[in-house]
Amino acid sequence: MESALIVSSSVKSTAYFTEILSAASFGQIVALSSCAEARRLLLTQDFDLVIINAPLRDETGESLSRDISAKGMTQVILVVASEHFEAVSAICENDGVLTIEKPINKALFWSALKLARAVHNKLANMQADNSKLKQRIEDIRIVDRAKCMLISCLNMSEQEAHRYIEKTAMDMRMSKRMIAEGILKSYEV
Repeated sequence: MESALIVSSSVKSTAYFTEILSAASFGQIVALSSCAEARRLLLTQDFDLVIINAPLRDETGESLSRDISAKGMTQVILVVASEHFEAVSAICENDGVLTIEKPINKALFWSALKLARAVHNKLANMQADNSKLKQRIEDIRIVDRAKCMLISCLNMSEQEAHRYIEKTAMDMRMSKRMIAEGILKSYEV
């Protein structure tokens, strides 16, 4: 996690969060004072962490926190007044929003920050694994289509088509997908 957005109408709270994030080695820290400003900025820029100090001038912050959390890998920490903590936490926790009650205990906030970082890293690893699996599935689909093309056009058996693609890939030092794409280009009309 390297970038953070602080959404707070309190200058004192913004300074407090900025100090903690700087100590936690966040490189880019942006501070805004309203949900509307945050929504506009989030359309063009992604952040690893968003801290929302509720309430704000234009919203409670609950809706913004849930929207951000639902859209991607951004971790959200929502800081709310103690009298609203249970209700807001119950609503937001299903969306993956970490909720902290005011007054803020520095040790508790530091723990929440470490938890947000750990979850962010876990999600990043899962997303990378998911991308690899999607790529692998797409490779298998293309190779299977090429095998079907060899079977229908050259009357090969499935084993012969598989062996042909595999051997050609090894001989030419190319991936099976590249060989399969070449076969598809050659035989598709």
